[in-house]
Amino acid sequence: MLTPGLTDSDTTGASTAVPRRLKQFSERYNEYFPRVFAYIYARVHNVHVTEDLVADVFERAFVKANTLRNSDAFSTWLFTIARNVIISNGRKLNRETIVDPDILKEIAPSSASVEGEVISREDVRTIAMLLHEFPQREQDIVALKFDAELPNAQIAKIMDVSEVNIRVILFRTLRKLRELMTAHAGS
Repeated sequence: MLTPGLTDSDTTGASTAVPRRLKQFSERYNEYFPRVFAYIYARVHNVHVTEDLVADVFERAFVKANTLRNSDAFSTWLFTIARNVIISNGRKLNRETIVDPDILKEIAPSSASVEGEVISREDVRTIAMLLHEFPQREQDIVALKFDAELPNAQIAKIMDVSEVNIRVILFRTLRKLRELMTAHAGS
């Protein structure tokens, strides 16, 4: 039995639209998952929390995909959702941060010596600790740039600031981080 107002061709079109929509979203999921995961992990430093938040991001994106007016803006839109999910989670958990040692193992090169691996792990911990002391906006910009590997223009759209401002903030943040790392190494 047909729903009033639908013809046989309408129901056939609707039945093929859902699998097509799922396939398109699945392709985007596969494309963006690693970058969204890296971005969120850089902010929360916990694999299990990251997995939950990434799932939340993609669930929200799938549910709201029909509201996206320009499919070329998908990446910016997706990372905006991710940023909002992180902020919401941070408020909920009062910014609890845990560095997962399993991820630190994956970051260190496998061919490194034991001493080199220990130094590398300490450097990553130190950078994460120092960066956590920076203002939220700077942390977000660094994570979008280096973890999500987004271009400055896209970061500017997500953060709602100019691209020039993004470059200046990145430059100053990295300079401050270098200075702090040097001071930390000297102490």
